Amino acid sequence: MGTHMVSVNISIRKEAYDYLESLKSEDKSFSDVILSFKQKASPLDFFGGLKDKDWKGAEKRMGGLRKSLSERMHDRA
Repeated sequence: MGTHMVSVNISIRKEAYDYLESLKSEDKSFSDVILSFKQKASPLDFFGGLKDKDWKGAEKRMGGLRKSLSERMHDRA
């Protein structure tokens, strides 16, 4: 990390400030928090993200949506 410190004032909404503050710890500055967003995500970061998804329920809902759409399309024909 560079040793040059530049002070710049920025305006952000209170919601954004509160979010950054929630990510900040005593050993991290706001700059550290903001720069942590710069890290590139690896595909492995998302591994297992959908493991708890209710796939059977999603499939059932999608089937109902397809049926409803098909019925509406036939009604218009």
